[in-house]
Amino acid sequence: MSDSKLANWLFPLGAETRGILVRASVSYLADQSEPENDRWVWSYHIRIENHSDQTVQLLTRHWDITDARGGLHVVDGDGVVGDQPVLNPGQDYDYVSGCPLTTQSGVMEGYYGFIGEDGAQFEVEVPRLDLRAPVTA
Repeated sequence: MSDSKLANWLFPLGAETRGILVRASVSYLADQSEPENDRWVWSYHIRIENHSDQTVQLLTRHWDITDARGGLHVVDGDGVVGDQPVLNPGQDYDYVSGCPLTTQSGVMEGYYGFIGEDGAQFEVEVPRLDLRAPVTA
């Protein structure tokens, strides 16, 4: 399997902005979820690939997390998982994080704030993450 086919298989979701490709995969964490207590948990794995011709740095993140009832939780912060990675052309960066909800499903949408070596700041779209727990009897 080619590297790009493998990446598409491992990370079925993707969005590209200005040569920065954000790939994602989502997994429901049954062992950390407690449906009887209205707690469902997912992990998400993000890979950021720099396909542009300049060095860039991820500075900030913004997430709109909406649960099945329409409740919105906004997350803004510096970097991701305590890091503000610098990516040279051709480099990538991976991280894993998690999201708990009080409903069995929801969505995460957002963007990362980057700065290029030319000093220009720009937003990079993150693919929409559908958070869906398996239906149980």
